[in-house]
Amino acid sequence: MHRIDQIYIDGAFVTPHGEEDFELFNPATEGVIGTVRLADADDARRAIAAAKRALPAWSRTTLSERAALLRRMHAAVVAREDELFAAIVQEYGAPASRSRWMVQHAAQVFLDAIEAMEAYDFERSLGTARVVMQPVGVVGLITPWNSNAGFIGSKLAAALAAGCTAVLKPSEMSALQTRVMTEALHEAGAPAGVFNIVTGRGDVVGAAIVESPDVRKISFTGSTAVGKSILRAAADDIKRVTLELGGKSPTIILDDADFTTAVPLAIQAGFMNSGQACIAGTRILVPRARLAEFEALAMAAVEATIAGDPTHPDTAVGPMVSRKQWERVQGYIRKGIEEGARLLAGGEGRPGGRERGWLVRPTLFTDVRNDMAIAREEIFGPVLSIIPYSDEDEAVAIANDTTYGLSAYVVTTSAERGARVAARIDAGRVMVNTLAHEPRAPFGGFKQSGLGREYGVFGLEAYLEPKTIIGR
Repeated sequence: MHRIDQIYIDGAFVTPHGEEDFELFNPATEGVIGTVRLADADDARRAIAAAKRALPAWSRTTLSERAALLRRMHAAVVAREDELFAAIVQEYGAPASRSRWMVQHAAQVFLDAIEAMEAYDFERSLGTARVVMQPVGVVGLITPWNSNAGFIGSKLAAALAAGCTAVLKPSEMSALQTRVMTEALHEAGAPAGVFNIVTGRGDVVGAAIVESPDVRKISFTGSTAVGKSILRAAADDIKRVTLELGGKSPTIILDDADFTTAVPLAIQAGFMNSGQACIAGTRILVPRARLAEFEALAMAAVEATIAGDPTHPDTAVGPMVSRKQWERVQGYIRKGIEEGARLLAGGEGRPGGRERGWLVRPTLFTDVRNDMAIAREEIFGPVLSIIPYSDEDEAVAIANDTTYGLSAYVVTTSAERGARVAARIDAGRVMVNTLAHEPRAPFGGFKQSGLGREYGVFGLEAYLEPKTIIGR
């Protein structure tokens, strides 16, 4: 059993003032694997004070000094790869193949931040003025349970590269990952207070960070509902805010697509991270003239998708993170049937007669209308909807008929046509014939999928304020 009873403030591991114990579960077995002692608002205020004290010195460091720390952080996380991998599999249930990428990504982001920082022009001349990009100040970084280690790394790396100091509030459901990341980052030898990690509830620690006048920016990844509440609270003292929120991403299969590659790509886009991904392509738009052909191939692909033990190399879909999330997904499957969608594969219950573990049967609906709940609301589980369309214009209209706009996918045999359709889709990132991540490019959403961008120079600039200096 794990017992996590320390947080990280001012360069040291300390006992929280908060006294609440929170149980940690293995979602593959539903068994309790440990407890974490949660921080409270007093702990958040101590962490903010430490970051505020560290800001003047850190904000004046050279780019080479920042790069040196980021390289040490990268090396420290790499050294903990196996330990972090085990934590992700045990407490989150990500399949082993996905978990290995998640661990490597959590380390790589520090090198990506160095590249962005070294490519960025922090000072430039505009007319008679000199414009200097200045760190925004102390920042609050709030990370989600579906990629906790990766977001700890990426948000912190960008903030430090910009010259900010930080207070991180990771998901309390990801305390094992947080412990490994915190220990690794501590070993990198940052000056005391430059970063602080305080695990606690969002409505307690998160709220204290958002409400503090000493925190000048919030970067939050999570649900749209919580993002809206953060935006409202941040308005009180005009905090800068970056929000990466929900999605209901379309995968547009154009009528010239080769289904031997289109079907596997569409299924992978929908089931990535066990369906617990904001960028998951859960609405599959298929030309009506080829609908029956696509349905047959997609049904076979979903039925062949293995949902089970995340440690098994053949597992593609792991368990949902919690009982609450499992019940949420079951509810949407029932709702899809009640709304009249036709079930092609999967359905309610656990796969393979399993009695324990928050596993969902990989599920595929067809005859879905875009006004159905399963097509409009973010399910955050392995549930896909096939929506037919008549022509390209209708496909684009359906794709854009959503309150979200985070990601989209286009599958075609024509690069020119793919680029044309991608240009018409209202989403922050559109991938044509690929699922690849590009860390140099901005990531974020249109509409209710968020505000601002992360990664690359766009993500770096989100932690900077332009100061104009005119005169000699």
